[in-house]
Amino acid sequence: MSEPQSVQWFPGHMTKTKRQIEKSLKLVDIAAEMIDARIPESSRNPVLDSLIQNKPRVILMNKADLADPAQTERWIRFYQSQGISAIALDSKSGKNMKAFFPLVKDVLQERIAAWRAKGMIGRPVRIMVVGVPNVGKSSFINKLSKGGKANVEDRPGVTRNNQWFTLGGGFELLDTPGVLWPKFEDPLVGERLAFTGAVKDDVVDMERLAARLLEVLSATYPADLKIRYKMQDTDLTGMKGHEILELVGKKRGMLISGGEIDTERAAITVLDEFRGSKLGRVTLEQVSL
Repeated sequence: MSEPQSVQWFPGHMTKTKRQIEKSLKLVDIAAEMIDARIPESSRNPVLDSLIQNKPRVILMNKADLADPAQTERWIRFYQSQGISAIALDSKSGKNMKAFFPLVKDVLQERIAAWRAKGMIGRPVRIMVVGVPNVGKSSFINKLSKGGKANVEDRPGVTRNNQWFTLGGGFELLDTPGVLWPKFEDPLVGERLAFTGAVKDDVVDMERLAARLLEVLSATYPADLKIRYKMQDTDLTGMKGHEILELVGKKRGMLISGGEIDTERAAITVLDEFRGSKLGRVTLEQVSL
């Protein structure tokens, strides 16, 4: 298998974002850490651990509709074994969103009981939503606030300033801009984030990225890959990513002058179709319990 490409992206506003999150944590009772269910650990920013520290936390495995359900269940059990409550949801369709508030209440039950004992009956529960860019925080908040003001755009880093949302049932929600970290110690982490679109496409080599994705999928979900690109008669074992990419271009009739395969167009197609779940429900990081 070829080497992952090095991905680095740390725009100036990320440093400001880190400071904002640090300051805002003092204003909330619990942090809801949103991650991408397809890459659970790679979409968890290690910086957030040091920022959140002992603050109560829940993990929201978003985009669960795109991920392998069996793997998602394993990840939820894994986080529970670490003492962190987690749920799978899909903020676009709203699936399992109703489980969010009961989860928060369960984690904060002692604190809520203490407020009541002090006569603070109407005291709202304040939640901060944190996560890397493009993980679906704004869609999640818009669903909860029934069309609130959070900006939704399918590109990383669109949410710039902290925004408060007053929700029904005694909850207040604070949105924060997505924050990536300055250096990916493990090149596979940066690459997986690039696969899912959390890192801007204009800072990566799209053809190399698509070739690497095809290598990963040929090893982990070969049947889905073969069905999508009509390669059932092809043995992908030992094939390099760029060879599979050329095969995809050939199967889709992506030719340029002289009969050469348009691998750039094929790469864009592969990445778009993976991100749109047209290659099946795929989890790129697996956990064994």
